Amino acid sequence: MNTLPVGTRVDAPDSPMNLKAKGFNRHTFWCGQSGSGKTYALGVVLEQLVLNTELPILILDPNSDFTKMRELRDTVRPEDRAALEAKDIRVFHSSSDQEPRLHTRFTELSMKAMAGVLKMDPIKDAEEFNALLHTEPDRATFNGQEFLRELLLSGDPARQKLAKRIDNLQVLNWDVWALSESNITDTVAERPDVTVADLGGFEVADESKTAALAILEDLWKRRNERRPILIVIDEAHNLCPAEPNGPLEQALTDQLIQIAAEGRKFGLWLLLSTQRPTKIHQNVLSQCDNLALLRMNAPRDLQEIESVFGFAPAELIRRSSTFTQGQVLFAGGFVEEPTVAQMGLRLTAEGGADVKVPIPDITV
Repeated sequence: MNTLPVGTRVDAPDSPMNLKAKGFNRHTFWCGQSGSGKTYALGVVLEQLVLNTELPILILDPNSDFTKMRELRDTVRPEDRAALEAKDIRVFHSSSDQEPRLHTRFTELSMKAMAGVLKMDPIKDAEEFNALLHTEPDRATFNGQEFLRELLLSGDPARQKLAKRIDNLQVLNWDVWALSESNITDTVAERPDVTVADLGGFEVADESKTAALAILEDLWKRRNERRPILIVIDEAHNLCPAEPNGPLEQALTDQLIQIAAEGRKFGLWLLLSTQRPTKIHQNVLSQCDNLALLRMNAPRDLQEIESVFGFAPAELIRRSSTFTQGQVLFAGGFVEEPTVAQMGLRLTAEGGADVKVPIPDITV
């Protein structure tokens, strides 16, 4: 059985801490407050999964924390360096000054997703929704401006109203849309060892949610292929909020709820990382069978974790408030028993980092 060396046991510092690779064939919840080492520790585990398994990993990365997974630290052992350099790791960027760019196609979104992008409710905006429902632009030749022109010249008041909504929202001008460029969903379908979707550089906040939704919808559409993939969602409360705000967030949350409830049998496994468990939708949180808990002080969050993750001892959950940076409680299917570990060192560079406070050099 493949094991993942991720650090040492806190109760026995000379004993290695290993996770069971096969334990990731279920949903995982990863949480810790700001400054706990949550993202660094997650990187340690993902690196070991890349090294020791053939499980493809998709990372939805809002803070560019995993964009440097191809950059190895000088301290990496030669055998690990060779193994990691041989891996197919692809990073797609949302900022305009980095390539390759993260793109998807408007015409490949589901009707529900399109309506979400256009802030439409099928009941409240019945006429426009119905016009969209019966408008089928050609996917191969789609041109946003031509599409708008056809709607405006159609003579149909509902289509003209839809065109004005699209134009007013400037949705078709978003940077996220692919024209002749490659589509992120095509890459994910190829199942590289790692695909990083850097979501944080879009000018419009809804672009990152749209890109995430397009990827998740495509994975669900292809679910019967039964090709396993670990879907890592950092800052998951932004994509799967406890109380979705608007049609786009609702569509995104609904898709994640569906994957959480039914995805495991198709090989779609979630790893949700966040600082605040109470901000994650309950129907997703309750489906997680693995827990990784770093330092957490908020009583409400600790109570939520206790109530959801009954397989983790309450005393260890409460003890997390005293954890030092990089200490993690692991419980669930990827460990033999609940264990507190001190995480080891990263092999790859971190993409994001705290901004240092400028301190003047004062000579006395």
